[in-house]
Amino acid sequence: MKIRAITAAVVLLAGLAGCGGQPASHNVTLRMTTWSNNEAHVKLFTEIAASYKQTHPDVTVRFDALPFESYTTTVTTQIAGGNPPDLAWVLENAAPDFVSSGALAPLDGAIENESDLTEAATKLWRQDGKLIAYPFSTSPFGVFVNTDLIKQLPEPWTWESAMAAAARSKGLVVRDFDYKNWDNLATIFQGWGAEAWSADGKTCGFNQPAMVDAMTFIHKSIFTDEAMPGPGTSADFFAGEAAMTVTQISRASLLKDAKFRWTLVPLPAGPKGEYSVIGQGGVGVLKKGKQADAAKDFLTFFTNAGNSAKLAQFFPPPRKSQLTAASLAKANPLLEPEQLQDVVINGIETGVVKPSHTSNAELSQTVRSALDPLWKPDADVPAVLNGVCTAIQPLL
Repeated sequence: MKIRAITAAVVLLAGLAGCGGQPASHNVTLRMTTWSNNEAHVKLFTEIAASYKQTHPDVTVRFDALPFESYTTTVTTQIAGGNPPDLAWVLENAAPDFVSSGALAPLDGAIENESDLTEAATKLWRQDGKLIAYPFSTSPFGVFVNTDLIKQLPEPWTWESAMAAAARSKGLVVRDFDYKNWDNLATIFQGWGAEAWSADGKTCGFNQPAMVDAMTFIHKSIFTDEAMPGPGTSADFFAGEAAMTVTQISRASLLKDAKFRWTLVPLPAGPKGEYSVIGQGGVGVLKKGKQADAAKDFLTFFTNAGNSAKLAQFFPPPRKSQLTAASLAKANPLLEPEQLQDVVINGIETGVVKPSHTSNAELSQTVRSALDPLWKPDADVPAVLNGVCTAIQPLL
């Protein structure tokens, strides 16, 4: 029932390609959905909205933080129910649906100095050459390490050595995975050259040798080596409960008052060598929002060079002029320029975006369900992965 409801909501995105909202009028309230209620993030968003209100006194922007794990489902349900937000953050895995459906208003001329945006950052967010959403965050994953627990990083820095070190200490956490958001495991399996599906999105990749090897390694790390917390077990790196965590620099703010020493390093090398995985977030204007024109005007302000530099504190910008270690260091005082160069700038240049596909809501839930048997000590890894392909091939 839930999958059918999600599918219906995604299909209904296509029905939003009608006329836009009305021009801004007095006492406009814009609702912008986000997936972060992080105190530092909310403070910055609120400050940007307050600055906008100084020159637009009749416009109030309200940020609606929705739970990350159900974010896309909630937004598409709101759209299908006739209560769309005016602006919405969009996860990279949902980008193909939102961009292709016509749900978002093209941002023709709305982005200040659009030529400054990198081609790699905007690729997922364009249709027929037009920018449909602004990729405010193009953020490679790295590894935060508690150096009170792991005093010296193993050399060479590989997944084998990293998991061995984690097993001797308090373990490694892939943040936001929690045995639900399987696509965050791309931060590991890409090191084997594994792909969830082929580049054209038509063929399942879960049963291919590279993925079988990667998932076997992950399974062993969890159930044999106890290098990763098992199902039903939580460990918060930022509270000192884990030795390492795989996440993005937007989480660095959680270390402001850390009781331990730490560092940030790139993802360990896999059998295929060094690599990088990128998570992206875009922000777009819903065509059927009540105030689409006013929303687009606020988006112009939210994404201008000045505010992009402020957002860079948490969300690496798509602007070429701001993708320097010196520029990012100004916005990220907790991180060293060398860390930003190694993890963020180099990662953006060489990284691949996490898995994305049309009808992603149904597809991702199907993958998640089919992977459930894998998270048991005696799982038959190849058999489970064959089952994943059997389940999702009709959706590809």
